[in-house]
Amino acid sequence: MSSYKAIRPVLPILISAALMLTISFGLRQSLGLFMPSITSDIAVTITDFTAAIALQNLVWGLCQPFAGIAADRWGYRPVMVFGGLAYLLGMLSLAAADGVLLVMLGAGICVGVGMACASFAMTLAVTSRLVPVSIRSTALGVVSAAGSIGAMITAPYGQFLETAFDWRIALLGLAILAFLIIPAAWVAGRVDKEAPLELSSDNTDKLSASAALQTAIKNPSFVVMSMAYLVCGMQLVFLTTHLPSYLQICGMDPMLGATAIGMIGGFNILGSLFFGWAGGRWSKQVLLGMIYCARSLVLAWYFTLQPTPESTLLFAALMGFLWLGVSPLVAGSVIEMFGLRWQAMLQGVAFFSHQFGSFLGAFGGGWLFDRLGSYDLALQIGIGMGLFAGLSQIAFALYRPVGRVRQS
Repeated sequence: MSSYKAIRPVLPILISAALMLTISFGLRQSLGLFMPSITSDIAVTITDFTAAIALQNLVWGLCQPFAGIAADRWGYRPVMVFGGLAYLLGMLSLAAADGVLLVMLGAGICVGVGMACASFAMTLAVTSRLVPVSIRSTALGVVSAAGSIGAMITAPYGQFLETAFDWRIALLGLAILAFLIIPAAWVAGRVDKEAPLELSSDNTDKLSASAALQTAIKNPSFVVMSMAYLVCGMQLVFLTTHLPSYLQICGMDPMLGATAIGMIGGFNILGSLFFGWAGGRWSKQVLLGMIYCARSLVLAWYFTLQPTPESTLLFAALMGFLWLGVSPLVAGSVIEMFGLRWQAMLQGVAFFSHQFGSFLGAFGGGWLFDRLGSYDLALQIGIGMGLFAGLSQIAFALYRPVGRVRQS
């Protein structure tokens, strides 16, 4: 109980960080809904649009470690506010797009920078610095669940505006939400005035950024976790980008795609809370492997059947439960191995692998579809790699449990 009392003074910071994550993640999850309308209305192909989403994920991954270094040097507030501004510019650029260039700039570069500076890594780093160790894993799960609320609300909201007006008006409506990231980031930036609850001399907290990075890439547990994280990104971004298109091809109501993404967001809440709680009690690495295996089995079940509204919503619920639970587990694993100071940077390094997988899921899925006329091969690759990554993660975690790096 004393641990929970300790976070009361910093609740406004935690709530604002969670709101920032809610909006940024919700908007990003909803972009795939606009692919059919944009590709039929302006001179942009499915490959072009998925290339923009792929670029977004690469930019996000490339910028994430540097955003963590910048936050340590100049503070979290300027980095997160800059991310909010980039996100707003991205949504406005996409709403005004008349060709590939603005789609790439908006959905690709600007949203990618916004996600690096004002989304998961920053939100979880802020949370980790403010909560006691005894409840940290649970707190990371609670804050991760906030990102799910955004997807649950934003996708149906965007689909409603598109149906009632058009895709440009819908994106302007989402830009209004993007603007709210800026004040949320400003309040969350008060973390710069708070001393971290845990800094010690037996880990990378006392190292420079380059020395901490060298320590991480020599750590086998970190490397295996990062490589398995690639498959996580590939599967999830494939779904958010291509599921609405897949459902339209199968003759389903376009609103079903938005409803499915909203359902994923709703069950994300339960999954994030559960795996945040579970990560405080069992091996985070084993839980990660179990998530990857379970996702792959659910994908195999759903895409071998003809989709129906009922099976699609059940699929969305199962995938939602298994979706964001990885975030508190990866963040907690990084802290267990390397401490707090460089969490945002090192989590960003692991996340680059995730984002390279996201690039493959978004662009590779679109490229294979354009050439083969179906998603079958993309799904077979994603399912096979997911099972391999999950089993490898579990086996290595059981063979070599995670322990904190100690400096001599």
